[in-house]
Amino acid sequence: MTSEQPSLLSYAAEQAARLSSYANIHPGSAMSLAELQGWKQRVFRFQQQVQQTAAPVQIGLFESAAIAAPSDSLDPFSLPPQNIEFWRWQFEDVGVAALYFVVDAELPILLYVGETMKSNQRWKGVHDCKRYLLNYVSLHNRLRLVHAVNIGFWCEAPGDSKARQQLERALIYQWRSPFNKENWQHWATPFVGEK
Repeated sequence: MTSEQPSLLSYAAEQAARLSSYANIHPGSAMSLAELQGWKQRVFRFQQQVQQTAAPVQIGLFESAAIAAPSDSLDPFSLPPQNIEFWRWQFEDVGVAALYFVVDAELPILLYVGETMKSNQRWKGVHDCKRYLLNYVSLHNRLRLVHAVNIGFWCEAPGDSKARQQLERALIYQWRSPFNKENWQHWATPFVGEK
């Protein structure tokens, strides 16, 4: 005779917890140490070329000096790093329009580029990048590989949403950040799992 313990959760809540894409690590994140290191090295080498390449400048017809576009001069690795769990902190305001960059400073590699109108609230809700980071960090921990994941904010981003999103898109393609969906196929990004 087996008695089943009653659940404190409704059936719908149990299904949601079981199928949660944030909390469950997907099989796609199972890599060997050599595979993970090789993947990171490919990303690192590409991003090093981006960082070392002189930024092209835009010259206007009536301008005497050349002006670099923000996407050409912005170095995500030079931003002050913050704890990746920043969104759990209590803030007195909602923050400002910003671009943000998730970096593993150990190698270093830029993992994700994002934009927000409210820098102190962006990750408070559901954000797919949290799942990718959970998978990434969990794999590093399982393989006993050092990581130093942090986030940096560039608070000089345009206040206009369309202009900010265009700048974000330019940076995603420039750096080929592997956690941005635009670059999943290019890097065969293993940490994104299914929705």
